[in-house]
Amino acid sequence: MTANEIFILEDDLTTRAMMRIVLEKAGYQPVFFADGEALIAKARDASPACILLDLCLPGISGLDVLGQLTDQAYPAPILMVSGQGDIPTAVHALRAGAADFVEKPFSPADLVARIESAGVGVPAHSANPADHFKESRGLTRRECEVLDHLIAGSSSKVIARKLGISPRTIEDHRASIMRKAGVKSIAQLSIMVFDEAHDLKGEPAAAGRRTVH
Repeated sequence: MTANEIFILEDDLTTRAMMRIVLEKAGYQPVFFADGEALIAKARDASPACILLDLCLPGISGLDVLGQLTDQAYPAPILMVSGQGDIPTAVHALRAGAADFVEKPFSPADLVARIESAGVGVPAHSANPADHFKESRGLTRRECEVLDHLIAGSSSKVIARKLGISPRTIEDHRASIMRKAGVKSIAQLSIMVFDEAHDLKGEPAAAGRRTVH
């Protein structure tokens, strides 16, 4: 088993970028797969610390992958992730062997906590990949908090509830962050944060994307 490696079945590029930032910030090593067959093939040769499976995918679904892995008594905990999950589906996934069912959008802290509660060890401390971006753009303390939630895919309403301020204030902070970054979408913002973090490590940005199978 690789101590910090997490296999992730996710076909949305924006979600991959967001999850990469969240997990690398926590000290994990995410390895992304665009289809279930590729993940299953890799899982035959290696056992990561944890597996995250998107529920709704074209072709073989996350539930199908879960079934195949649990039939083989796979040793790593498996978490289902979905933005369209309902209670019956969540119950079915848990009965099929999933360690947890995580709904999108999720906060960075919640995703990491759910992974750790599934029995995955806490990795050694790792610097936040967004720290340099926050400093270089001169973000305020509150903008830094909002940024972490934005790149994790949370909506303004969800962020407002978690931070205890109004959605309108979150929208103002979001507009300020986008203006300072010089971007027009959260997808562009997430990719910019990710690319700058890898540039600081001396790695070409494309190198991180080669972990997609």
